[in-house]
Amino acid sequence: MDLRRLRLLREFEERGTLGAVAAALGYSPSAVSQQLTLLEKETGARLFEKAGRGVRLTDAGRLLAGHARLLLAAAEAATADLAALSGEVRGTVRAGGLQSAARRLLVPAVARMRTEHPRLRLEIFELELEQSLPGLRLGTVDLVIGDEYDGHPRPRADGLRFEVLHEEPLRLVLPPGHPLAAAGGPVAVADLRGEVWTSSAEGTGHHAMVVGTCRALGGYEPDLRHRSSDADVQLELVRAGCAVALLPPLVLPPDDPAVAVRPIVEADLRRRLFVVTRDGPRAPALTAFLDAVQAKARTLHPSS
Repeated sequence: MDLRRLRLLREFEERGTLGAVAAALGYSPSAVSQQLTLLEKETGARLFEKAGRGVRLTDAGRLLAGHARLLLAAAEAATADLAALSGEVRGTVRAGGLQSAARRLLVPAVARMRTEHPRLRLEIFELELEQSLPGLRLGTVDLVIGDEYDGHPRPRADGLRFEVLHEEPLRLVLPPGHPLAAAGGPVAVADLRGEVWTSSAEGTGHHAMVVGTCRALGGYEPDLRHRSSDADVQLELVRAGCAVALLPPLVLPPDDPAVAVRPIVEADLRRRLFVVTRDGPRAPALTAFLDAVQAKARTLHPSS
């Protein structure tokens, strides 16, 4: 059986539709369908059945997808072991992360690798953890940097390794002319009941944290009118006097007079950045890049 077709089967098991598989891998749906049809011919088993306007896995399809997980993991381990035997840092590493991690950790690590390991090909992309974990589990992504907030832990999926990179306190961000910013001290979330809020997109950890913090510390449902996973957009809304925000220092520009950054009165809420990789042997290329990411993380100030 062709490992590439088995990977498509695993992608389908994970993502559920031919269109989602095609979008994730950059193929057309018809190309994905053709390859999976060839896999059925190779195995002599019916792997798919009609389900409405789409298809779903049969019992045989689910059985083979389970074996595909093991076969693909074994192939990846063999590749990593062979690369480690040679000791040469080369190949491709694909890394993703949220905006602040891409800017402050991934880009500096790529710059370092260009000097130290010029034969290593690096591909980085900006994605929230929720979007990138399926690719990590399936082997199309090698490393992901995500975050989590106090009171909103991320589930630790089997087969993945989570390592903390950086921890920082959350800060309320207000327009500089806001009455609660004038004193210069901490601000209570409870006192922002009547404000308009901004957060990341619905379904992200940041959105859940903002809503949960207002409920837990302020006793109210925030008027969350503006949503953007771009921190610069959230900050621009604050600068324009259109919203208040709750953000980690890593996304804040230093000494920006157009925003007032204040601690929270009620609690010391914190965010943690962590790196996620698959369990099992790591190729020298991934090890070298991960070392560069961790080295850069150690230079970040705990409150920056």
